[in-house]
Amino acid sequence: MNKKTRAVDEETYKRIISVIRQGFLYEGTHFKPNERIATVLVLEYNLGLRVGDILQLRMSSFVRDGNRYHLDIYEQKTGKYRNFTIPMEVYHFVREYAYKNGIGQKARLFQITERAVLKHLKAAVDFLGLEGIGTHSFRKGFATNIYVNNQYNIELVRVLLQHSSVVVSQRYIGI
Repeated sequence: MNKKTRAVDEETYKRIISVIRQGFLYEGTHFKPNERIATVLVLEYNLGLRVGDILQLRMSSFVRDGNRYHLDIYEQKTGKYRNFTIPMEVYHFVREYAYKNGIGQKARLFQITERAVLKHLKAAVDFLGLEGIGTHSFRKGFATNIYVNNQYNIELVRVLLQHSSVVVSQRYIGI
């Protein structure tokens, strides 16, 4: 668990995504608008997956289940199988991204490395003058939002993040 990073709050999340989508000039380097990296971070913040798992997603990972969709994946870090319902807004967001970028059902949604995401995010965070934020901050932001918006239900956080115990989940979100 990366203890150096903190959870992003909603305002910080929006600022980071906005600057990545708009592009910015930092220390003499022009960072072009990057919808792909912004989309990776949006998914991490809204699904609570690790960035490495998001980079492996394909449209075929989203499985229709009646009038909803669920995500079918094996986590890279733990090897654990995950199958969970996702919000329709997230599915439509991903489908639109794939359509705009000509990405087929079986192709990876993001032909990019984790290192590239980290490097671009670090530049954006430095540009904004923020500290303690890495890719894992978006997963921690998801966990914190789940905890606060569900009557402080730490067991729900544990289940959604597939932690081994509530103690791990409590440490993870800093309570």
